[in-house]
Amino acid sequence: MPVTEFKVPEKYQYQNGFGSYHESEAIRGALPIGANSPQKAPYGLYTEKLSGTSFTNPRHENQQTWLYRILPAAAHSPFEPRESSTYNTNPENGKLHQIPNQLRWNPFDIDASVDWVHSLRLVAGAGDPTMKQGLGIFIFTAGKSMDSHSAFYSADGDFLIVLQHGVLDIRTELGQILVRPNEICVIPRGVRYNVSLPAGPVRGYILELYQGHFHLPELGPIGSNCLANARDFQAPIASFIEDNSSTSFAPTSYTLLSKFAGHLFAATQNHTPFDVVAWHGTYYPYKYDLGRFSTIGSISYDHPDPSIFTVLTAPSPVPGTAVADFVIFPPRWLVQEGTFRPPWYHRNTMSEFMGLIHGSYDAKEGGGFQPAGASLHNVMSAHGPDAVTYEKASTAELKPMKVGEGSMAFMFESSLMVGVTEWGLRESGKVQKEYNQESWEGLKVHFKKPEMKRVANGNGEGDRRPDLGSWTGES
Repeated sequence: MPVTEFKVPEKYQYQNGFGSYHESEAIRGALPIGANSPQKAPYGLYTEKLSGTSFTNPRHENQQTWLYRILPAAAHSPFEPRESSTYNTNPENGKLHQIPNQLRWNPFDIDASVDWVHSLRLVAGAGDPTMKQGLGIFIFTAGKSMDSHSAFYSADGDFLIVLQHGVLDIRTELGQILVRPNEICVIPRGVRYNVSLPAGPVRGYILELYQGHFHLPELGPIGSNCLANARDFQAPIASFIEDNSSTSFAPTSYTLLSKFAGHLFAATQNHTPFDVVAWHGTYYPYKYDLGRFSTIGSISYDHPDPSIFTVLTAPSPVPGTAVADFVIFPPRWLVQEGTFRPPWYHRNTMSEFMGLIHGSYDAKEGGGFQPAGASLHNVMSAHGPDAVTYEKASTAELKPMKVGEGSMAFMFESSLMVGVTEWGLRESGKVQKEYNQESWEGLKVHFKKPEMKRVANGNGEGDRRPDLGSWTGES
């Protein structure tokens, strides 16, 4: 079956469908019928609207959800700055290094001393969350669950989480999601959640989208199916906790953490943030099993553009150009005839940040691109197969072969020039200084100038033309 065989079994139920209008109630009758905001909501619940787009966005892009909860999200103390000198995921004053070098990182170490909130390390990015433009690329490594009496949200953008190691048990306002390696999870801007680690330390990658939201890519002449099918995306069902000052014998206190313009703020409240009894709408977290991706490719000749492996895309105002694409390189068959089958050598107007969940990437067989590591090939930075891969692929017998078995590489691709943080470039200590030398400086010269021979013209004089052999086809 085209699904991942997970070591950790699923523990929650979900609703299926990408971009669908979902509704869910943890108590029968908690959803009002017809009206969104009745004078008195069922069971004495408060009505709250969560807007992920402006009210007047086109209907097909509008993302709003109605929540029916025990107390409104607004019932908390004023936010206060927290860890101002150490917590900053939005480098100001030009602290991003804009460099054309190809970069590759060794696997990032797990920091077992921190929880989810404090595990987020910005590696690279472009734009500004305060202007709702651009993106941020993070590495996360954590060894502790968040305090069960806390919740976190980002006001800066949507989190696309790519888990590489461990298990994430995420309780969101709208329900619970279990995330395992080879699954991705998207948590929209503003949705509050808590992350626990049932299997110990975790590690992975995050693309935070500062502008817009993710969509399924258009299929064009592919037709109505393939790539990531809408039915395979899973959204949570309503699940709530009843814990507030009126139901507890002792005073109840919860901490609400906000990532706002890259900085951390905290507020307190005397009730759980996870008290949504029912909801309906189009703005919600979701997850997707990458093993369900229906891969397509060439069945004649040439290596197609990697855009055929796009799972999700965040369009820019320019048609066909993305602020961010999430692309994967799953197990697949290669059958092209007379073709150099790995990706070609390339200079791209887009930036390409790659990571590896497990296995090995078929375009980098030299060994330097490892699970939990990464690479960045920025705008117009030349890249392509390493020397080992080229020599192997250019002489290989071209029979049908399956590549990427037991592997899953991915790419965050962006039309923006991506800058690298000081932590990503130096403080992490993970940049491979010999990346170019190991990958491309060892490429051999195979060019052989053709032998020239003299050909007489009408004046009895000769010119020199290469000997291209004799034509044996039809005339």
